[in-house]
Amino acid sequence: MPSLMEALEARRAEVLGQAERLREQIAGLSEELSRVEERLARLQIARETVEEVLAAPSSPVPGADAAGGGADGVAAALVKAEAELDVTVMSPEYRAVIALFATSGAAMRCKEVCQHLGLGTEPRHVEGMRSKLKRLVERGILAEPSSGLFKVDGRKLGW
Repeated sequence: MPSLMEALEARRAEVLGQAERLREQIAGLSEELSRVEERLARLQIARETVEEVLAAPSSPVPGADAAGGGADGVAAALVKAEAELDVTVMSPEYRAVIALFATSGAAMRCKEVCQHLGLGTEPRHVEGMRSKLKRLVERGILAEPSSGLFKVDGRKLGW
Protein backbone atom coordinates (compact mmCIF):
# COMPACT_ATOMS: atom_id res chain seq x y z
CA MET A 1 0.00 0.00 0.00
CA PRO A 2 1.46 3.34 -1.02
CA SER A 3 2.10 5.83 1.65
CA LEU A 4 0.17 9.06 1.88
CA MET A 5 3.19 11.01 0.64
CA GLU A 6 3.53 8.74 -2.41
CA ALA A 7 -0.16 9.18 -3.21
CA LEU A 8 0.14 12.96 -2.90
CA GLU A 9 3.21 12.96 -5.14
CA ALA A 10 1.41 10.86 -7.78
CA ARG A 11 -1.56 13.22 -7.70
CA ARG A 12 0.78 16.22 -7.95
CA ALA A 13 2.52 14.73 -11.02
CA GLU A 14 -0.86 14.06 -12.65
CA VAL A 15 -2.04 17.64 -12.08
CA LEU A 16 1.30 19.02 -13.32
CA GLY A 17 0.84 16.99 -16.53
CA GLN A 18 -2.67 18.42 -17.00
CA ALA A 19 -1.37 21.95 -16.41
CA GLU A 20 1.38 21.47 -19.01
CA ARG A 21 -1.10 20.16 -21.62
CA LEU A 22 -3.37 23.15 -20.95
CA ARG A 23 -0.42 25.57 -21.33
CA GLU A 24 0.43 23.98 -24.69
CA GLN A 25 -3.19 24.32 -25.83
CA ILE A 26 -3.25 27.95 -24.70
CA ALA A 27 -0.01 28.68 -26.58
CA GLY A 28 -1.39 27.09 -29.76
CA LEU A 29 -4.67 28.97 -29.47
CA SER A 30 -2.83 32.24 -28.79
CA GLU A 31 -0.80 31.80 -31.98
CA GLU A 32 -3.92 31.00 -33.98
CA LEU A 33 -5.73 34.00 -32.48
CA SER A 34 -2.82 36.28 -33.43
CA ARG A 35 -2.93 35.05 -37.05
CA VAL A 36 -6.71 35.55 -37.25
CA GLU A 37 -6.50 39.03 -35.71
CA GLU A 38 -3.78 39.97 -38.21
CA ARG A 39 -5.99 38.83 -41.12
CA LEU A 40 -8.90 40.81 -39.69
CA ALA A 41 -6.74 43.94 -39.49
CA ARG A 42 -5.59 43.51 -43.10
CA LEU A 43 -9.17 42.94 -44.27
CA GLN A 44 -10.31 46.08 -42.44
CA ILE A 45 -7.55 48.10 -44.13
CA ALA A 46 -8.56 46.69 -47.53
CA ARG A 47 -12.21 47.49 -46.87
CA GLU A 48 -11.41 51.05 -45.81
CA THR A 49 -9.22 51.52 -48.88
CA VAL A 50 -11.95 50.27 -51.23
CA GLU A 51 -14.57 52.44 -49.53
CA GLU A 52 -12.24 55.45 -49.75
CA VAL A 53 -11.57 54.90 -53.44
CA LEU A 54 -15.23 54.29 -54.23
CA ALA A 55 -16.32 57.36 -52.26
CA ALA A 56 -13.75 59.66 -53.88
CA PRO A 57 -15.15 61.84 -56.66
CA SER A 58 -13.63 60.80 -59.94
CA SER A 59 -13.58 62.35 -63.32
CA PRO A 60 -16.11 60.83 -65.70
CA VAL A 61 -14.70 58.05 -67.79
CA PRO A 62 -15.65 58.00 -71.46
CA GLY A 63 -18.10 55.19 -72.18
CA ALA A 64 -18.96 54.65 -68.50
CA ASP A 65 -22.55 53.75 -69.40
CA ALA A 66 -21.46 51.15 -71.92
CA ALA A 67 -21.00 48.34 -69.37
CA GLY A 68 -24.68 47.94 -68.57
CA GLY A 69 -25.92 48.00 -65.03
CA GLY A 70 -24.26 51.35 -64.33
CA ALA A 71 -21.14 52.10 -62.34
CA ASP A 72 -22.96 51.65 -59.02
CA GLY A 73 -23.86 48.05 -59.86
CA VAL A 74 -20.31 47.36 -61.03
CA ALA A 75 -18.88 48.89 -57.85
CA ALA A 76 -21.15 46.84 -55.62
CA ALA A 77 -20.39 43.65 -57.53
CA LEU A 78 -16.64 44.25 -57.39
CA VAL A 79 -16.77 44.96 -53.67
CA LYS A 80 -18.65 41.66 -53.29
CA ALA A 81 -16.07 39.85 -55.44
CA GLU A 82 -13.24 41.39 -53.43
CA ALA A 83 -14.86 40.18 -50.22
CA GLU A 84 -14.68 36.64 -51.60
CA LEU A 85 -11.02 37.11 -52.52
CA ASP A 86 -8.32 37.92 -50.03
CA VAL A 87 -7.56 41.37 -51.44
CA THR A 88 -5.15 42.06 -48.68
CA VAL A 89 -2.63 40.05 -50.65
CA MET A 90 -3.10 42.31 -53.65
CA SER A 91 -0.71 45.17 -54.16
CA PRO A 92 -1.96 48.76 -54.11
CA GLU A 93 -1.55 48.84 -57.91
CA TYR A 94 -4.02 45.98 -58.36
CA ARG A 95 -6.45 47.54 -55.90
CA ALA A 96 -6.24 50.84 -57.84
CA VAL A 97 -7.02 49.02 -61.10
CA ILE A 98 -9.98 47.22 -59.53
CA ALA A 99 -11.26 50.47 -58.04
CA LEU A 100 -10.95 52.20 -61.45
CA PHE A 101 -13.04 49.53 -63.17
CA ALA A 102 -15.47 49.52 -60.23
CA THR A 103 -16.10 53.25 -60.46
CA SER A 104 -16.14 53.54 -64.24
CA GLY A 105 -17.88 50.37 -65.36
CA ALA A 106 -16.39 51.00 -68.81
CA ALA A 107 -14.35 48.73 -71.03
CA MET A 108 -10.85 50.17 -71.45
CA ARG A 109 -7.58 49.55 -73.17
CA CYS A 110 -4.26 49.39 -71.32
CA LYS A 111 -3.22 52.89 -72.33
CA GLU A 112 -6.51 54.35 -71.07
CA VAL A 113 -6.09 52.57 -67.74
CA CYS A 114 -2.57 54.02 -67.45
CA GLN A 115 -3.89 57.51 -68.19
CA HIS A 116 -6.71 57.26 -65.62
CA LEU A 117 -4.30 56.03 -62.96
CA GLY A 118 -1.84 58.82 -63.69
CA LEU A 119 0.87 56.51 -65.00
CA GLY A 120 3.02 57.11 -68.02
CA THR A 121 1.89 55.93 -71.43
CA GLU A 122 5.29 54.81 -72.69
CA PRO A 123 5.41 51.22 -73.94
CA ARG A 124 7.01 49.95 -70.69
CA HIS A 125 4.11 51.35 -68.64
CA VAL A 126 1.46 50.05 -71.02
CA GLU A 127 3.02 46.57 -71.17
CA GLY A 128 3.30 46.42 -67.39
CA MET A 129 -0.36 47.37 -67.11
CA ARG A 130 -1.29 44.80 -69.77
CA SER A 131 0.39 42.13 -67.62
CA LYS A 132 -1.61 43.21 -64.55
CA LEU A 133 -4.88 43.27 -66.49
CA LYS A 134 -4.20 39.79 -67.92
CA ARG A 135 -3.62 38.49 -64.38
CA LEU A 136 -6.95 39.98 -63.30
CA VAL A 137 -8.57 38.23 -66.27
CA GLU A 138 -7.00 34.94 -65.10
CA ARG A 139 -8.42 35.53 -61.62
CA GLY A 140 -11.89 36.11 -63.11
CA ILE A 141 -12.14 39.72 -61.93
CA LEU A 142 -11.88 41.24 -65.41
CA ALA A 143 -12.79 39.93 -68.85
CA GLU A 144 -11.12 40.55 -72.20
CA PRO A 145 -14.03 40.57 -74.68
CA SER A 146 -11.71 41.45 -77.54
CA SER A 147 -7.96 41.63 -77.84
CA GLY A 148 -6.61 44.43 -75.65
CA LEU A 149 -10.01 45.57 -74.35
CA PHE A 150 -10.70 44.90 -70.66
CA LYS A 151 -13.88 45.19 -68.62
CA VAL A 152 -15.46 43.80 -65.48
CA ASP A 153 -16.28 40.10 -65.83
CA GLY A 154 -20.03 40.17 -65.23
CA ARG A 155 -20.37 36.37 -65.43
CA LYS A 156 -18.09 35.96 -62.43
CA LEU A 157 -20.11 38.58 -60.56
CA GLY A 158 -23.45 36.92 -61.29
CA TRP A 159 -24.80 39.09 -64.13
